[in-house]
Amino acid sequence: MATQIISSSRLTFCCYIYKHKHLKGTLLQLPLKLPMATQNPEMLQTQFHQPHLGRTSLPHEAVAAGTNSSISVKATVTVKLTDGGCSSCLLGLCNPLDNISDLLGKSLLLELVSAELDPQTGLETRPISRYAHRVGQEDGDVIYESEFVIPGDFGEIGAVLVQNEYRSEMFLKYIVLNGLPNGPIAFNCGSWVQSKFDDPEKRIFFSNKSYLPSQTPRGLKDLREKELANLRGNGEGERKTSDRIYDYDVYNDLGNPDSKSELGRSVLGGNENYPYPRRCRTGRAPCQTDPLSETRSGSFYVPRDEEFSEVKEASFLTKTVDSVLHALKPSLETSLLDSNLGFPLFSDIDQLYYQGITIPKLKNPGLLQRILPRLVKAVSDAKDRLLKFETPAMFLKDKFSWLRDEEFSRQTLAGVNPYSIKLVMEWPLKSALDPDVYGPPESAITKELVERGIKGFMTVDEALEQKKLFIIDYHDLLLPYVSKVRQIEGTTLYGSRALFFLTPDCTLKPLAIELTRPPMDGKPQWKQVFTPGLEATDHWLWKFAKTHFLAHDSGYHELVSHWLRTHCATEPYVIATNRQLSVMHPIYKLLHPHLRYTMQINALAREVLINADGIIETSFSTRKYSMELSSAAYDQQWRFDREALPADLINRGIAVEDPSASHGLKLLIEDYPFANDGLILWDALKQWVADYVNYYYKDASMVQSDPELQAWWTEIRTKGHEDKKDEPWWPVLQTPEDLIGIIATIAWVASAHHSAVNFGQYAFAAYFPNRPTIARTNMPSEDPTREGWKRFLDNPHFELLVCFPSQVQATKVIAILDVLSNHSPDEEYIGEYMEPAWGEEPDIKEAFERFSARLKELEVIIDARNADNSLKNRGGAGVVPYELLKPFSEAGVTGKGVPYSISI
Repeated sequence: MATQIISSSRLTFCCYIYKHKHLKGTLLQLPLKLPMATQNPEMLQTQFHQPHLGRTSLPHEAVAAGTNSSISVKATVTVKLTDGGCSSCLLGLCNPLDNISDLLGKSLLLELVSAELDPQTGLETRPISRYAHRVGQEDGDVIYESEFVIPGDFGEIGAVLVQNEYRSEMFLKYIVLNGLPNGPIAFNCGSWVQSKFDDPEKRIFFSNKSYLPSQTPRGLKDLREKELANLRGNGEGERKTSDRIYDYDVYNDLGNPDSKSELGRSVLGGNENYPYPRRCRTGRAPCQTDPLSETRSGSFYVPRDEEFSEVKEASFLTKTVDSVLHALKPSLETSLLDSNLGFPLFSDIDQLYYQGITIPKLKNPGLLQRILPRLVKAVSDAKDRLLKFETPAMFLKDKFSWLRDEEFSRQTLAGVNPYSIKLVMEWPLKSALDPDVYGPPESAITKELVERGIKGFMTVDEALEQKKLFIIDYHDLLLPYVSKVRQIEGTTLYGSRALFFLTPDCTLKPLAIELTRPPMDGKPQWKQVFTPGLEATDHWLWKFAKTHFLAHDSGYHELVSHWLRTHCATEPYVIATNRQLSVMHPIYKLLHPHLRYTMQINALAREVLINADGIIETSFSTRKYSMELSSAAYDQQWRFDREALPADLINRGIAVEDPSASHGLKLLIEDYPFANDGLILWDALKQWVADYVNYYYKDASMVQSDPELQAWWTEIRTKGHEDKKDEPWWPVLQTPEDLIGIIATIAWVASAHHSAVNFGQYAFAAYFPNRPTIARTNMPSEDPTREGWKRFLDNPHFELLVCFPSQVQATKVIAILDVLSNHSPDEEYIGEYMEPAWGEEPDIKEAFERFSARLKELEVIIDARNADNSLKNRGGAGVVPYELLKPFSEAGVTGKGVPYSISI
């Protein structure tokens, strides 16, 4: 019978245990179905004597109290054998000295810690220590055992201290104690434990029970404080890859001035010119040529338990983006010779998906196939290799949809960047920039021009009164960078805005795109408004204007909606949570799944995506000023109190408060797929957070008197987002309602917001005419020469191709978007997996089950909405249905699925 249980539950265990590799020493309860921890069937039956289903936890209390005599307890320790790196010979089994340790039975030192003070002395009860010895190996795990004799008055076991006696790190999965009166207890460790020769400090693993600071058992108080002190570090020295220290620093490692002076970049954060959130401190030496910048030598440190699991690592393609660049970029540039070469024909773009592109034989062809298994559809055995890309969903549905204005408008509501559209709240449109520097502030979009576009519907005054005019406005954000960007070869820039009219069928009709160049190079300000004209020249100029505007929208999406508002803003939450909230704290346990892998993916972004001469700088319109633009957006636009979905919608004028309406909001654009699906998810998420918080915090005094919680929120504001610490809009943390709003906002940003702007990237942007990342030439109508205007009139088709990204730029971006749109096999979707600690309390378990059920209902609702022909922004002939907020997904590039965290 026991053997059957093991066999049937092996996959369940792997998904559950190994996915917690990143945990920083949390003692999680194991699911009741466990893989075999020993080859002794009798012991197995002793360990797992109850019929367990689902993800229910084992009893957490290990109590010897109540017995008058000592009891014998067996500890079984399971360690994961890992591939490659410092763990390729896990535990140093190749080291003769470690083999001697095994022979002597001194592989691991375990100390059981009582949660109670010694009743006789009033001091901490002396821990009971024993060595664990290696007894076998099974399915990639190494098994160790130890025997303890527990006195009858020892009390509840609240923690285990572990010391690794080997000379290499180990990944400690779990510890099971058998023989206790109340049944076995499992300590889910899910953490890397360093060799005592590298770190002599014993690792602390607490039980899975949650305690507010005031409720901490007296025998564990000092350990609780000590573990937090260990995680904070002292702010000194360079971090090693094995460290578990969380600290703050500015973004001073994006440039590489010691390599080339032109690769120097401004420090973001810590100064008035470039305010920014903080990143994880690495402590590397300053650059020789710029002491304010940090060298980029060595690895980009993240705390050891924040790194990807092996499953995630394999899915994320070993070195991920870096590997893509090293494997693909040189071959592309070699084959194309001219890195600025565009696509001669639109059919050549299509061949990326139909026939592929020929690249020279790679030095390591297997590397490319491992890195891009989904993209490399066919690789010939000939001298040259053929690289094919997977057909994007939008191109597969309708390869001509990018040409339609209706699709251009629809994607502002149901595409990959639904966060920019907002209500026109002032008329006439006007810039807030200094007219002495940037020219006349009045927009060239006039009342007469708009009324031509909405003729037959209403006047401009009526449209404003009825809230029918909407805008995406990047004018003032981009205009200060136009003259600087235009000094870079192969790109151009404008201040831009696009105006839309809400039609009776709830679709948006594009009315105008305005492009502006400030006074520069002795020329006055230039601005022009483009409209969807029927005449041939106007029609083509409109296509060019859309290309420029979409390039701006792509840059804003990647740098602001995606990177800044999710990845970058969240890293301080990760750091503060680990520094200020004990793993025993219930709010730590609530937040933990929402913080998974974020620091690792952000470090990779600093390494190869947002760095000087990285993907963003070489492939997006703002080039070397991209991160400065992100800083400007943080300065001008980012506010924590507007990051929750309802607050965001209200701020953009898309919704108004209405207690009688669903979700308490009335949407002005009723068919707004992102908002409609998002509000259901938001309500479910906030209710789950409310149920959880209210269980632990009965009144305001409990919130106000929680020192860890108050230190956590203070540090987020004053350290993590230090450049905005004095802003008056930060929420106060005085009541359970305050805490619910703060936690729900963080959880929303990490889960649904990120999913909405990330997992549709390949579907909508991998066919780059739909969302070009860069426009490389000026508008044909801007100060045209006779020859240039003639080229445009004679062959506008070719001139548009020249304006599009180059072949190298486009191909690199396609490859990266596929990687970033991918769900790994060990993805944890919101509401699908219950953290073991949540199952400890019946009320919390029931609340989670309600949350999960509501998300399953959302899946059905989204399918029904997408099948509703009256909702024109959700579907239709050749339209990609909106599924980005469907909570669950299979692995791969699916265009759906909401993970708990920013995991890619």
